Amino acid sequence: MSTHTIDTATVKRLVEARALRGAAIIGQPGGWSVLLKYGMEERPLGIQRADRPRLWRSLDTCVDYLKKELHIDRIDLVDATQHSAANLAGKSRPDAAERMRNAFAAAEHDRWFREQVEIGLQEADDPATRWIPHEEVERQFGQLREELRKQISP
Repeated sequence: MSTHTIDTATVKRLVEARALRGAAIIGQPGGWSVLLKYGMEERPLGIQRADRPRLWRSLDTCVDYLKKELHIDRIDLVDATQHSAANLAGKSRPDAAERMRNAFAAAEHDRWFREQVEIGLQEADDPATRWIPHEEVERQFGQLREELRKQISP
């Protein structure tokens, strides 16, 4: 395969112009790549922002991407002679799982926080709400501070 790749945006334009002559899925150690034929060229589909072939771990995911994202319905060849799943174990992304857990936790916290703010606003707008003046709150917490100081002093 050539080291120069073709990007997804270019492939979409080629498909739209019906200039793509063919597509082949080639097995690689660790996954599957796509070789595209247009004009007199054959180039692998590249990853974003790099001149390296894109690699899918699953053949099904690769085919789905070609059909749904690139609108390529005909695949000329599936070559599994070089395919090996041996390198898949090293492709694990525990950082991605942690990032997703954090994102879900943040979304849940955001939902809870917005709910609490809404409850507070409803309570503040309720005419039956009893408001405590600032001076009264300061006096109550001053007494509480003094009691705590007495408890921790020998």
